[in-house]
This record gives sequence, structure tokens and C-alpha cells, in this order.
Amino acid sequence: MSLWSFWPPVEAAQIDYEALRAHLLEHDRLPGDLAAARFGRRGLAGLITWPVSEPSLVAELAGASRPAWSPHADPRVDALAASYQFLLDAAARQPSSTTMSGGVR
Repeated sequence: MSLWSFWPPVEAAQIDYEALRAHLLEHDRLPGDLAAARFGRRGLAGLITWPVSEPSLVAELAGASRPAWSPHADPRVDALAASYQFLLDAAARQPSSTTMSGGVR
């Protein structure tokens, strides 16, 4: 079983290294591609500094369970009310753009 099945490589340099490693183990020689040339010329530092592969971006979605509904308390309404109050307080702290007579400053 391959290590990739447990921990897939995601960084470009790691992808290049693992591809070179797999090819070397299978064919007993490095491939004739750009990553192999950089590895042959500059070693592992060449792969890390100038990777050939694109990074593999992995996204994970995590959900949250909604609390049980209660007619006496709804956290969504509480959050909405707190947000609205925050906006009202912020607006009250801003200087007014009109005067008492209705004219613009």
C-alpha cells in the first residue's frame, strides 16, 4: 500500500519528489523531465525552491448541527437582534451629517 493513500502530497515540491521517487523505484533511473533535471543539478533544494508541479489544494467542509427548536429561545433570533443592535450603536456613534433644521452641513 502506498503512503499516498494515507497522506496525499499537497505541496508542489512534495508532489515532484514523490513522483521522482516512485519512478526511480519502478524503473531504477530518474525520468527525463524538468523535475528530474532540477533534482540532478541542485538536489532536493532545487525541487523545493523551483517546483514543477502545481500545489494540490484540498478543501474540507465542516458542518454544525443546528440546536433543537424551542418556542422559548431561538439562538438565531438572539444573534439577529444582537447584530441589529450593534449596527444601531455604531450609527449612533457616527457624527450626524444633517443639522437640526434639516440642512446639510
